[in-house]
Amino acid sequence: MESVEEVMEHADDQPQAARFAFAEPTSELGRALVELLGQEKVCDADDVRETHASDKWYAKARPEVVVFAESTEDVAKVMEYAHKHRIPVTTRGAGHGYVGGCVPLHGGIALTVMRMNRILEINPLDGVAVVEPGVITAELQQAAHDCGWDYPPDPASLKDCSIGGNVATNAGGPRCLKYGVTRNYVLGLEVVLATGKVVQCGGRVHKNKTGFDLVGLMTGSEGMLGVVTKATLRLIPKPRSRAMLAAIFPEFEQAAAAVQAIFQKGHLPSALEITDTFTLQAARNRLGADRLPPGNAHLLVETDGAPAAVQAEIDELRALLREMGATNIDAAMDEPSCEEFWKIRREFSYSLRDTGLTKLNEDIVVPRSKLIALVRFAEMLQLETGLAIACFGHAGDGNIHTNIMVDRYENPETRQRADAALDILFTWILANGGAITGEHGIGLAKKPWIQQALGEESMALHRSIKRAVDPHGILNPGKWLD
Repeated sequence: MESVEEVMEHADDQPQAARFAFAEPTSELGRALVELLGQEKVCDADDVRETHASDKWYAKARPEVVVFAESTEDVAKVMEYAHKHRIPVTTRGAGHGYVGGCVPLHGGIALTVMRMNRILEINPLDGVAVVEPGVITAELQQAAHDCGWDYPPDPASLKDCSIGGNVATNAGGPRCLKYGVTRNYVLGLEVVLATGKVVQCGGRVHKNKTGFDLVGLMTGSEGMLGVVTKATLRLIPKPRSRAMLAAIFPEFEQAAAAVQAIFQKGHLPSALEITDTFTLQAARNRLGADRLPPGNAHLLVETDGAPAAVQAEIDELRALLREMGATNIDAAMDEPSCEEFWKIRREFSYSLRDTGLTKLNEDIVVPRSKLIALVRFAEMLQLETGLAIACFGHAGDGNIHTNIMVDRYENPETRQRADAALDILFTWILANGGAITGEHGIGLAKKPWIQQALGEESMALHRSIKRAVDPHGILNPGKWLD
């Protein structure tokens, strides 16, 4: 394991985005920002504005100007200017969100933090990492692994998404069953408010009850309360061993029953992923039938810890899955083999795209006891609407990605049918004690249902907090609080 000094010696070696001068802006706002920041950080060219007009969802709106911040000072200057002149500012990380969260709906300034991409510190003695918001999640994980430590949050897009975006949405992932979501690893944040003032929330200690939980308030706030310019994150020792089982069941109900049995027998896997028939067939079409044995449900179980404990638990889990009706069980007993299992799992989403249908990826959450009811409801909704529905995801915490598959989504009538299906789905989810998002956030995609999800008084409280920290409403306007 590297010492703190050795880690810090390489901390500034992270690649910085190249500095270059854009053409002189043509807009009045662009010229004003160049005067404030310099020409190498401001651009209003059509192609750059188009690149910053959308994320992975379907909404699009061009900003008037794109600012490429390189420091907290840059962000503070932009926000102070925007606050004074009441200019909308939409902060953008890597642009890999699924709900239109970084779409600059009201134009103004798109503020990208992707040049702020340094890992400032990896400190095993304190168990912390200090990073800028543009750091890619997988790069932080690798930096922690290199010195024997781990940053557990692992969204599926970890090779592409940024820490700033993870904090903005309180991102999850398969391992949050055992290790928790992004919020569980955020110890401190440096945040620039709408006024341009810089505040420090939390710190670098692992227990802290000083004042209100401002770290919790900012984490998951979707860029509407401030701009994160630095994050102090909790690291944990990297588990010495991990192993996985991939099980096939004849029916989804048996796989869901196995999920409950695993917990009832006292196991807490690091990940527990379930997949339905539609998704499995799409995956077989993409990967080849030999990669996934016949059956209508797939269950992935991962466990980690000391080598002897992992071996013992895998043996128990294998016997339990057989008892619950698994017809095929494959095991992965080392890191490379586990990664092969995960590689197949990560192909599921691409497999659904291969169908040629538009995939409306809904990250709903239900109580674990409702897993079977959710899939039965999805089957009923499919028959009622004529739209295919694919369910797969994080069975351990009830966060099942329920994907409504739509042919010719660009057609207004088809989109209306899809929106009607979403309304039925979300209404059922809320009536059954669930949530309309577990990790993607609200953004624009789920805006029509936020009042129903939060309730009148909670919505009013959210708006009061927004007014207190952003009195002119310039931060990420047009989203679910408007």
